[in-house]
Amino acid sequence: MTSLPHWLTPLLDAETMRGVDRWAIDERGVAGLDLMERAGAGVVRAVESIAADGPVAVVCGKGNNGGDGLVVARLLREAARAVSVVCVADPGEFKGDASTNLERLPGPPPVRPDGGAWDAEPAASGRGGAVPDGEGPLAGAAVIVDALLGTGFEGEPRGAVAQAVDEINRADAQVVSVDVPSGVDASTGVVAGSAVRATVTVTFHAAKPGLWIRPGKAHAGEVRCVDIGIPRGAPGVASIGLIEPSVLATLPRREAAGTKFVSGHVLVAGGSLGLTGAPAMAARASMRAGAGYVTACVPASLQAILAGGGTPEVMTVGLPDEDGALTEEGVARVLEASGRGGALALGPGLGRSDRAFVFARRLAHEAKVAMVLDADGLNAHAGILGGLVTRQAPTVLTPHAGELGRLLERDSAEIERTRLAHVREAAEKAAAVVVLKGDDTLIADPSGRVAVSPGGSPALATAGTGDVLSGVIAALLAQGLEPFTAAAAGVYLHAEAGRLAARRLGVAEGVMASDVIAALPGARASALAREASTDA
Repeated sequence: MTSLPHWLTPLLDAETMRGVDRWAIDERGVAGLDLMERAGAGVVRAVESIAADGPVAVVCGKGNNGGDGLVVARLLREAARAVSVVCVADPGEFKGDASTNLERLPGPPPVRPDGGAWDAEPAASGRGGAVPDGEGPLAGAAVIVDALLGTGFEGEPRGAVAQAVDEINRADAQVVSVDVPSGVDASTGVVAGSAVRATVTVTFHAAKPGLWIRPGKAHAGEVRCVDIGIPRGAPGVASIGLIEPSVLATLPRREAAGTKFVSGHVLVAGGSLGLTGAPAMAARASMRAGAGYVTACVPASLQAILAGGGTPEVMTVGLPDEDGALTEEGVARVLEASGRGGALALGPGLGRSDRAFVFARRLAHEAKVAMVLDADGLNAHAGILGGLVTRQAPTVLTPHAGELGRLLERDSAEIERTRLAHVREAAEKAAAVVVLKGDDTLIADPSGRVAVSPGGSPALATAGTGDVLSGVIAALLAQGLEPFTAAAAGVYLHAEAGRLAARRLGVAEGVMASDVIAALPGARASALAREASTDA
């Protein structure tokens, strides 16, 4: 496994985090109770920040996550906060540090989810049934602390735990999850059954992949990472990281003695009748992302439309077509145009005619330059993804879930359920970098490394922004960035441009792809300025 670059903040999976904990306790002599105390204190700060007063309900499992919850309950009670503690297992089953913190808990002992005492017979609703809305120990809480399941959980919550998850979600309260929302796989983001929907998730030492990868990301709310005193130098190599603004510092700058070709030559091959906007936007985005020379290779019958499309800086080449769709006869012309090097963006607006698909497959295999394969260029390779391994130049694929489903011959819903596994599978099969688009865009390379976009750019949910991303990544490839860095930097710059366009217009709704293109240079400048001020 290749180590992560400096512009990725490591996201630690459950196995790595277990190793870190063992190392801190066994080799560095850090007491587990001290780690638990600091974790609980971090959760208390989150509770107080979202509700300065009002009752708190702490819902605990019997493991260390529940032990963290017991620390939270004790600290809040010591601060004179009204706190009810709910346990889904008999407190007599608690062990180790969790048992010690149960002994330290002042005030009333934990109760069952139905509100009854653990040393008494269950009420009629009991442990076997859900508590009616508006009743039970969660009723009236301003904040619920979810301390049911920790980072080691996999699969689907069952029994009393599943009922507690559902009752937390039904309650009219803010929710703070401890380390990970219960029901979310911390390592992958998979949600196999019910899962808590948190307002805030307080995670320890390092964030976990499942907090940033959907569907888990949709359950995590705001993610706050708390230092709990694990010494520096912990073992373990992360394979997944969150993209930071510093990725944009990897982008090359133009030099005074440079030329348009030194700045990067991009070829955009695509377009068809009714879809001329896609290659035009990809080409314009390439120029705004720093490419010095861009050529749009489009159907000859539509060339005039592209040439008069309002971007005179973009060159056009007319290719043989049939009823406005590219044909195999145009491949040689694109290969000739690629003789200067640079990068190829293949697929924007290509259409789905059989002849256009043949054009795309042949060009993808014969082009000797770096390539971004998008849109119907991807659909041309549905079910034959492995054929791309014969390419002799860097390759970046940019599918959404539906397109990745067609490449892997899977249902798109299955892709969305297990996004991390599928993007890695595709990268390995194609021997390429794969960008699985979404709010949590995932960038995987064949080694298994994955970069995760922090997202947060709803303005991009509009037609044409995928073409913009293809153009941006192609421009960065043409400027000499290696494909994993180019893809991650392109994704981050694209999202930042979406945010900037929304700020300029005052609202995300109404942002168009052309607004995102216009915002690309400003987004790059503002992200670098923020990074510089942070370093200072």
